[in-house]
Amino acid sequence: MVGKADYAASGALRYPAAFGKNDMAALGIALDAVLLGRPGRRLAPGPWMSVLPGLTRIAAGLIGDKAFPVRAVAFDKTPELNWMVAWHQDRVVAVRERIEVAGFGPWSTKDGVSHVAPPVDVLEGMVTLRLHVDACGDDNAPLKVAEGTHRLGAVPAERAGEIAAAHPLRVCLADAGDVWACSTLILHASERSRANGRRRVLHVDFATRPLPGGLEWKGIE
Repeated sequence: MVGKADYAASGALRYPAAFGKNDMAALGIALDAVLLGRPGRRLAPGPWMSVLPGLTRIAAGLIGDKAFPVRAVAFDKTPELNWMVAWHQDRVVAVRERIEVAGFGPWSTKDGVSHVAPPVDVLEGMVTLRLHVDACGDDNAPLKVAEGTHRLGAVPAERAGEIAAAHPLRVCLADAGDVWACSTLILHASERSRANGRRRVLHVDFATRPLPGGLEWKGIE
């Protein structure tokens, strides 16, 4: 496994075999009970949280001991539920309620939840962990990241593909139980799956500090 210095430079780091087969079997059952055949869903508290302490330890090792989860999403890409994602940055966060604070905006609403684009320094202090319930090979739509792009600040959406192409590409292959840590601001993409099986991923965003001006993370609730 490459070291933390590589994460700082590239923006991505693999933790192989971070969780065991029994952990992934139980997590798969817990996520299936929530997904119910849908391609993705924001998660509320539930049995899936048995892996959260382990994920929090990984996040703390990268962004600091005060790391806490601010969002959890389950994804399930299958031959029937298949999609591609173009190069982009994750630039918005979910909050409890809309409060106008300098530097935060624009605003949007998704599934009844207020989302806002925060200042870049908020995103730079976050990490996204992706725990693979299923193995993810070349044919199963692995995440692709453009190394080093987490250090570029806010990238114009219309230039995301061009800028990604100018940086080294890392393809995030994984075995079941592996965790990929990515800087939340890194440019990333994925193709449609060509595999016959599933690609279930638990995606959890972590931060280390509260939001200013009365804004509060929506969190896991």
